[in-house]
Amino acid sequence: MIKERKLVAPTVYPETKAFWDAAGEGRLLVKQCDDCGDHHHYPRAACPFCGSERVQWRQASGKGTIYSFSVMRRAEVPYIIAYVTLAEGPTMMSNIVDADADAVRIGQPVTLKFSASEGGPPLPVFTPA
Repeated sequence: MIKERKLVAPTVYPETKAFWDAAGEGRLLVKQCDDCGDHHHYPRAACPFCGSERVQWRQASGKGTIYSFSVMRRAEVPYIIAYVTLAEGPTMMSNIVDADADAVRIGQPVTLKFSASEGGPPLPVFTPA
């Protein structure tokens, strides 16, 4: 029997509610600044690049590449944690799932998937493309 890793539910704050509501619908949202045009993640009320408060939620493509990763082999249930650079530009921390840990590589294309959390919204994770 293969153990499945349990994912802790995120804390949903007012600033991130739209993000988690969209995740519950199977969509990944990122913020984009109306002034400088840059996308950013983690969601916040002001653009971290230019300081503008004119930021909007935009749906991300769900495509990205692995920027960096670590394989946690000594965990009760081994897992892969990674920084994934989205096609839209921002880099987010996530998990790589449904992958051979020995085959994962920096620069590898990945696609979005959602995994259930314990008692909360599903979490965005990535799988090799």
